[in-house]
Amino acid sequence: MNEVNMTMNHTWRRGATIAVAAVALLAHAGAHAQANFDEEFDDTGKTWQEISVKLPKVPDMATLLPFDVSATATQTFSIAPETLSVGADGVVRYVMVAQSSSGALNISYEGVRCASLEKKLYAFGRPDGSWSRSRKDAWEPISGNSANRRHAALAQDYFCDGGTVAGKAGDIIARLKSGKSIIQHLAQ
Repeated sequence: MNEVNMTMNHTWRRGATIAVAAVALLAHAGAHAQANFDEEFDDTGKTWQEISVKLPKVPDMATLLPFDVSATATQTFSIAPETLSVGADGVVRYVMVAQSSSGALNISYEGVRCASLEKKLYAFGRPDGSWSRSRKDAWEPISGNSANRRHAALAQDYFCDGGTVAGKAGDIIARLKSGKSIIQHLAQ
């Protein structure tokens, strides 16, 4: 072989070796990136963390949005739309106003966690406009078996869809204003 062919052959082999090494390196990096990508979306080992909660201002009673609970409900229930929020932790928080047939009002700041279908009572509203923190502030399962099944009605009809929050706060408020559940809104 002449010297020019040997130099070209050596250059070609060196280039091929570099190309094979680059492909192997990219394949390894891609596999590593895929593993990290999968780990970031694997929630099995991650624990849920509730965000810190700030109590809202006292609701404007003129803006309350009533919602239907059941035909046998002994109270009427409303949500203050200006207090409704969807937290980064997946909790829908809101002020609820319950009114008895005699006119007695109960105002409470609450949360619903769609991922676990649980509810939490943060505080009660006082007549002077301040809040009294709830002594029972643990997450509890939502029950739909009582006449005043307000939490079940909110979770099933307005807040949650398949274990996730059904939209943003504005979407939930729009459903409450229209009086149409998630399913009724989807049917439109």
